[in-house]
Amino acid sequence: GSIWAMISLPEVINLTLHVGMLNIVFVRVSTTETDRRLRIFHENLKTAEKLQTLDQGSAEYGVTKFSDLTEEEFRSTYLNPLLSQWTLHRPMKPAPTAKGPAPDSWDWRDHGAVSPVKNQGMCGSCWAFSVTGNIEGQWFLKNGTLLSLSEQELVDCDGLDQACRGGLPSNAYEAIEKLGGLETETDYTYKGHKQTCDFTDRKVAAYINSSLEISKDEKEIAAWLAEKGPISVALNAFAMQFYRKGVSHPMKIFCNPWMIDHAVLLVGYGERNGIPFWAIKNSWGEDYGEEGYYYLYRGSNACGINKMCSSAVVN
Repeated sequence: GSIWAMISLPEVINLTLHVGMLNIVFVRVSTTETDRRLRIFHENLKTAEKLQTLDQGSAEYGVTKFSDLTEEEFRSTYLNPLLSQWTLHRPMKPAPTAKGPAPDSWDWRDHGAVSPVKNQGMCGSCWAFSVTGNIEGQWFLKNGTLLSLSEQELVDCDGLDQACRGGLPSNAYEAIEKLGGLETETDYTYKGHKQTCDFTDRKVAAYINSSLEISKDEKEIAAWLAEKGPISVALNAFAMQFYRKGVSHPMKIFCNPWMIDHAVLLVGYGERNGIPFWAIKNSWGEDYGEEGYYYLYRGSNACGINKMCSSAVVN
């Protein structure tokens, strides 16, 4: 788990015993670090309990793979506070509103437009995953092929963004246009840290022509999604550190809609036991939330989910 990433080498003594074919590794961790992690874990349990008690939806909060990280460690490792710096955002053309009224529910996973859940690792590259997810959907809807596209290309080659230190979808679209497109995940695999750009033109698997900013009205967002495909969105992810399952509806005190710090992909919406939700594809692996997905209350602009909706355009 994440605890090992926090330990410096001198604190760890490895004794490897070869027992037949079995390698048994004994790890002794300095007790101060163990104690500190346990204290953090207990504090986090209290926070999860508070979220649980005050949740207005049906979510379950509790122990997750991030439970031994402080809020600050979690933010600086997995989140992207750059998103809240509104002045940095590149203005985009507004998207035309969707034609018809939205169906009651819709999920692009049922229509083949969504690749499997990926894992950004210990790198603030959520912005890249949000954008590739959107483009995967747009490319599928234009060309009928679902590709898994490269986030590492953006981490390495997008000079407008800051790799693992964060980025903005509005910049990423522009960088992709400048580069000429995205390679596939297979051709340009994810490493989770910045490397020298290794992009080659001839390996471009998908391209985009422009990008659009989508309405901040949740009804219009739903209609656009059902008609046009998965949407790159961003939100305040405070409650996500402790989310396990169900429809999350944190109170505003936990989830300031102006403090946006995580980019994700909106793939669908509907109702669960009378609670309206957004289905959100996250990039923290399949062992996060509900098989890699986060479900958030729909209809009250919860956690600022409506503030930063955008999409690439593939002609």
